[in-house]
Amino acid sequence: MEEKREKSVVSILVAFSLPLILSGVLQQLYNWADAFIVGNVEGELALAAIGATGTIINFYITVLVGFTTGLSILFAHKFGSGEREIIKKILSTFLVLVGCVFLLATVLGEVFSLPMLRLLHTPQDIFRLAADYLQIVLIGVPFLTIYNVYFSALRAVGDSKAPFWAILISALTNIGLDILFVAIFRWSVAGAAAATVLSQAAMAVFIVLYAVKKHELMRFKVGREMFDCKMLRAGLHMGIPPTVQSSVGAFGNLILQNFMNGFGTLTVAAITTAYRVDTIILLPIINLGSAISTMTAQASGAGDRNRIREFLKAGSALMIGVALLLTAIIIPAGGHLISMFGVESEAVQIGSGFFRRIACFYVIYGLAMVLRGGLEGIGDVTFSSLVGVVALGARIIMSYTLVALWDNMVIAYAEGLSWVLLFFLYLFRFLVKRRDLGMVSENKAGSAGDHWTV
Repeated sequence: MEEKREKSVVSILVAFSLPLILSGVLQQLYNWADAFIVGNVEGELALAAIGATGTIINFYITVLVGFTTGLSILFAHKFGSGEREIIKKILSTFLVLVGCVFLLATVLGEVFSLPMLRLLHTPQDIFRLAADYLQIVLIGVPFLTIYNVYFSALRAVGDSKAPFWAILISALTNIGLDILFVAIFRWSVAGAAAATVLSQAAMAVFIVLYAVKKHELMRFKVGREMFDCKMLRAGLHMGIPPTVQSSVGAFGNLILQNFMNGFGTLTVAAITTAYRVDTIILLPIINLGSAISTMTAQASGAGDRNRIREFLKAGSALMIGVALLLTAIIIPAGGHLISMFGVESEAVQIGSGFFRRIACFYVIYGLAMVLRGGLEGIGDVTFSSLVGVVALGARIIMSYTLVALWDNMVIAYAEGLSWVLLFFLYLFRFLVKRRDLGMVSENKAGSAGDHWTV
């Protein structure tokens, strides 16, 4: 019986994670398509220009995803406890709040885009191209906001397939428009940016229509009742810590981008391209961690501590296997994947060296994501966020202090060692929480089985 129950836990994690992983792969096709088409049609300077904007664009994305991650945990708690009507109030309240905040942030980004690129010491030979790309791409941030709020709600109720279809539509739109705007019309990086914005709009429209049609608990009337102060407080309690972490993290990435720019255009092209590949390679690890977080949150809402332990145990075993497989793939194949983007052979060698070093830390990173998923699932988002900030600070310090030892490969070593620190800090907190009987609600677990949805 125990073996059967554990298999059920494994199947839940796999079934929930796979659409998230596929969604992430398709979402990365935005960047891949831009980089692949622009790199081969327009050349290495245009490719480096798109890469140089990545940190600024990721600032918006990481802050948005950070907040909606906390929001998703709140959604999952309410869903697990059976308080499904409250989901409507949470959804409508934060569509209003997050939408207004990120609309303002988009306007500010347009105004200050050139000063931000100068602050990052963007190389002069790619500065104008980077500015063109950034100013157009920022127009798509409001569409990403709508998508991410609905995505957080759908993920929390166990619907991980809907975001996959939204991303599929968006990715196909993006690739088609990239070919049209860049390869045929020859609009350079501006065409790639326009294709990205239009595909993000298609994604947002689809996910809203899908959610309203398929899930009654996501239908609400437009009016004063959209905004609920009680739900606002609850959402901010869960959302602010990861938002602060994401904000600090995004600012830290600006520092790291500035650090990387100091190595010159060749390293910028090599490492930013390597990160495009690395982002997809890490998706199974990241999304398995998200699945653990969501299912743990549902179990926490239902008051089932045994179920939490089962998800953590099964998730750890899955994570180790996945991380080892990814390591075995990327070390020999990393250089070949980078060469697809049209960079010079020397840049390929730099990127290949990056992968040989960073991949050695994949297992540690994966286990850190398991622990993080468990902690965030039981609502311990403040500590999780604080640890993320500490690890980022350590990464920045190591980058600047160890550069004489490892030269540009310090970028890989500093990140890998920050993952080691992340793992041990999460492990310490996890051991403390295991001894804390108040780690989940005191409700009996008898009704938990009614709330598992994949």
